Amino acid sequence: MNFTKPILFAAIFLIIACQTNKKQTHSTESIKFSADQVLDLNVIKTKSTLEKLSSYDSLPRNIDKGEKGWNFVGVKDWCSGFWPGVVWYAYETSGDVYLKEQAEKFTNTIKPIAYTSADNHDIGFMVYCSYGNGYRITGNESYKEIMLAAADTLATLYNPKVGSILSWPSQVHKFRHNTIVDNMMNLELLFWAAKNGENKELYTIAKNHAAVTMKYLIREDNSMFHVGSFNEETGEFLQGYTHQGYANESMWARGQTWGIYGFSIAYRETEAQEFLDTAIKLAEHYIKRLPEDGIPFWDFDDPKIPNSPRDASAAAVAACGMLELSGLVKDPILKEKYYNAALSYIKELSSNNYLSGDTNQALLLHSTGHYPNNSEVDVPIIYADYYYMEALVRLKKLQGLE
Repeated sequence: MNFTKPILFAAIFLIIACQTNKKQTHSTESIKFSADQVLDLNVIKTKSTLEKLSSYDSLPRNIDKGEKGWNFVGVKDWCSGFWPGVVWYAYETSGDVYLKEQAEKFTNTIKPIAYTSADNHDIGFMVYCSYGNGYRITGNESYKEIMLAAADTLATLYNPKVGSILSWPSQVHKFRHNTIVDNMMNLELLFWAAKNGENKELYTIAKNHAAVTMKYLIREDNSMFHVGSFNEETGEFLQGYTHQGYANESMWARGQTWGIYGFSIAYRETEAQEFLDTAIKLAEHYIKRLPEDGIPFWDFDDPKIPNSPRDASAAAVAACGMLELSGLVKDPILKEKYYNAALSYIKELSSNNYLSGDTNQALLLHSTGHYPNNSEVDVPIIYADYYYMEALVRLKKLQGLE
């Protein structure tokens, strides 16, 4: 029996637990946290999980309460690209050739999505998180061609009368032409393709979509609707919904973080000041309403709080969004504020309150997917692990510059 991995795993976890159980503040000097240590742990965990998987066509999605192993989905599930992305991040931070080989094999599974008629907006999640990371890290030209094809496929859902991408074609009977806040994250694929391919119209589509989302899905208090419903013929805004939140007017945690990160990316790619201003407003409202430990309840307006499930996935997305925003704002006070906010979220996620350890194959515990449907409530979910790894890799690079 090989005892090396369990001993190293336990040692790293103990170091992290000791660091992260200290009193948390938002001062750069007082937050001492090494992304390297937790990334080492996550690389070990990822390799261990890979050794137990038997099919490249089955991709991790969630883990049931009390269970150790992942439940799997096929390539057409909107979460299919997150596991390849986790493995790419593990390879990026470790340089382990085995991880690269596994990342390539899981990524290749996603290829049909680029060449199949679009039936949802999630093509960005599926392809950019897998092939996008692969191309960024390796420069593999075949990945580029697949990403360009995927962007063209995603663009077929654009309705010029509304000025946005149809998010859920299967839900037009309920929401008409619908645009959801999650879709902000899929614009990055379009922006990338416009810069790296011949279809420059993709830039206009992405920018228009962000502008429509900004105009109609953000409430006066700077919280966000999940869904905007539009007349597909006139472009008229009909109604806002919060489909996965507590109520239509409530602040669904993950939706708010999609907005923070998505509008930060939109500003980075367009330099349109209104997108940066929007990202700041969303971030400020999010920070203001957070519980003390920085990990949101699944919906900020659930009347059952504090006896309500948290959403670690929202915290992980928020960490990525705050790191992005910190690099975009010019004001040094805001730079430090958003960097420290991200750091505090990552630190808490890396504590024994949220880090899975030996509990199961996931990296993080306590995410909530679709509470109103009683789906994926207070369980590990793959996109939490993905954005947690992204945040750690980004933080490691930033700490290397300090």
